[in-house]
Amino acid sequence: MKKQLLAAACGIALTFGTLAAGAQVVVRIGPPAPIVERPGPPPHRGYIWVAGHHQWNGSRYVWVPGYYMAPRPGHRWVKGYWAHRRGGYVWVDGYWR
Repeated sequence: MKKQLLAAACGIALTFGTLAAGAQVVVRIGPPAPIVERPGPPPHRGYIWVAGHHQWNGSRYVWVPGYYMAPRPGHRWVKGYWAHRRGGYVWVDGYWR
């Protein structure tokens, strides 16, 4: 029992360490079509809508809903996307340009 707990703890630590290092997870199955969202009005003037996307949770895709984000003057938001790489798909985070 102690060995199983130790193995589980090591697995969790390794997973979080890999994610913290910025490693990309390659998903062999392409993401489903995006869900069409109809956002309401922004909470404040100038806020931008960041569209929702499918996220891989280790065994399947789950929908992450969109949200409003405060603007950054002089910058433009580049939305995240699923890119076809290394025989599968990887998520590329959105960023300010």
